[in-house]
Amino acid sequence: MSRLLIIEDEEAIAELEKDYLELSGFDVEIENNGQSGMDRALHEEFDLFIQDLMLPEIDGFEICKRIRKQKNTPILMVSAKKDDIDKIRGLGLGADDYITKPFSPSELVARVKAHLARYERLIGSSTPQNEMIEIRGLKIDKTARRVYVNGVEKQFTTKEFDLLSFLAQNPNHVFSKEELFKKIWDMESVGDIATVTVHIKKIREKIEFNTAKPQYIETIWGVGYRFKI
Repeated sequence: MSRLLIIEDEEAIAELEKDYLELSGFDVEIENNGQSGMDRALHEEFDLFIQDLMLPEIDGFEICKRIRKQKNTPILMVSAKKDDIDKIRGLGLGADDYITKPFSPSELVARVKAHLARYERLIGSSTPQNEMIEIRGLKIDKTARRVYVNGVEKQFTTKEFDLLSFLAQNPNHVFSKEELFKKIWDMESVGDIATVTVHIKKIREKIEFNTAKPQYIETIWGVGYRFKI
């Protein structure tokens, strides 16, 4: 499911856009402030940005310029300003499209789909796809060895990443601590299985909303651990 960020200070417009996009199968987040919207755009993983031009604190031009310095993610600029100079400036800063208010929600959905498809073709033609594991808001990029929880990247040590990836690739299978230690550390586990417990605890702290009631890594008492799907 593609994840979109709307940066729009008019809440009614933002909610209308969100409703139509969600009905089309997109996962949509909203920010009503230029600064907070730019912060999320730069530090979280989204597949496309829809941003107003006139925003509190930081305008759409500056947001577009800052995003383009770091990312190639498609940007749709939305504005009530009809002047060609604004369109030219926005497109010149790296926006992929410029939509003038008022517009029909169906037009917005169509443009979003077109730009996402174009971007996916572009990426697919130039670089191989990373091997990904995605389960309920948890995204494990095996190729880049990066982990995201609801779009926010979490920092993992080498062994933490290896352990999480192994469990996620073998869902619903119960592994003993001895099996996990031997698999991940490639050593006999005599006297060392506490290492697995410590690493599971650290992983849960990074990926679980409530470590007391984990939704991903389940403890099977007296046996070991299981990754739930």
